[in-house]
Amino acid sequence: MGIFGRKNDETTAAGTTAETAALTGDYTIDPAHSTLGFVARHAMVTNVKGSFQEFEGTLHLDGEDPSKSTASLDIKMDSITTGSPDRDGHLKSADFFKIDEFPTMTFRSTEAEALGGEDYRITGDLTILGVTKPVTIDLEFNGSAKDPFGNERVGFEGKAEIKRSDWGVTWNAALETGGVLVSDKIKLNFDISAIKNA
Repeated sequence: MGIFGRKNDETTAAGTTAETAALTGDYTIDPAHSTLGFVARHAMVTNVKGSFQEFEGTLHLDGEDPSKSTASLDIKMDSITTGSPDRDGHLKSADFFKIDEFPTMTFRSTEAEALGGEDYRITGDLTILGVTKPVTIDLEFNGSAKDPFGNERVGFEGKAEIKRSDWGVTWNAALETGGVLVSDKIKLNFDISAIKNA
C-alpha cells in the first residue's frame, strides 16, 4: 500500500484512498526500532559503518497531499558509535564533530514529494557544526501496521549522500600509496519506525 497514492474501491474526490487518507497525522519516531546510520570509505579500500544511538524526531504525514508532509530530527552527537571506542572518541573530538561545542545535529524538512509507487523524496536543512546546508533524502515507504500494544506505526527506509567538507568536517590524513584516510563522501541510511500520536 502506497502511503499517498495506490487506488482501491474507495477512492476519494482528491484521488487518494480512504486507507491512505487515514494515515494522515502526527507521528513520533521510535528510536528503539529505528536506525540512523552512515558509511565512510577508510584508507581507500574498505567501508566503515557507524550509527547514532540517541535521537528524537517527529513526522507529519498528509495522505492527501504529500507536499504538506514534514519531518524533524535531533541527533545527539555523543551517541555516535562505529564499534571502535578509539575511533568514536576521535569522531567526537575537535578534529571532527566538536561535540562539546556542537552537541546536536539537526534536520528540518523544507519540501516533500511523491515519486510514484512506494518512493518519496524529502529535502531539508541539515545542520552540523553550526553550518546549515540542504540535503535530499530518497525514501521508500515500508507500510503501516498496528502493533500488539495498539500503536499505529509507519515505516520508511531512506538514503542520501553528502560531502562532509560542505559542513566543515575536513580532517584527513594522506596515505603513502596515494589518496586519503577518510572519504569526503558519506553515505547516510535510515530505517525509521514512527508511532502515530494519540
